[in-house]
Amino acid sequence: MRLTLLALSILTIPTLSAQQDGPGRPFQDSLVGQLAGEWSMTGDMRGQPQHYRLKAEWVLGHQFLRLEMKGDQYEAVSYIGYDNASERYVAHWIDIFGGRVSETLGYGKRDGNSIHFVFEYPDGPFRSDYTLDPKTGWRIDMTQKSDSGVWRDFAHYRLVRP
Repeated sequence: MRLTLLALSILTIPTLSAQQDGPGRPFQDSLVGQLAGEWSMTGDMRGQPQHYRLKAEWVLGHQFLRLEMKGDQYEAVSYIGYDNASERYVAHWIDIFGGRVSETLGYGKRDGNSIHFVFEYPDGPFRSDYTLDPKTGWRIDMTQKSDSGVWRDFAHYRLVRP
């Protein structure tokens, strides 16, 4: 009897997991959906002016919003999805700095019109906050925790439709 119950419980685990995320259950989010499209992204990184083109589109069966950022000296691709089991957003950030930085996932929580991501990088925590102001558009604010434990500005961007 115990073996039968154990076997049944093991067989149902993949079924329950499949119901949480994946094909047949696309990522639908009223806030993230408003980020889809093409944007002009301007701001500063560590006090230096920056300008990028940002294209955001749904990919991989509508499981992720792919953000492709291109500028003269920097390029990145980010994938924003949602983990229904843990009830949090997930962000994969891949850029010109290679594998070491790209191995860290960001996890986020929504607070009103903002999603606050935290990446636990090898050299310390990093935050990326995506905020939608219905009147002015999207803002992305990034901060990095210093060795002394103080959060410092890293970058600030505004997104507008071209």
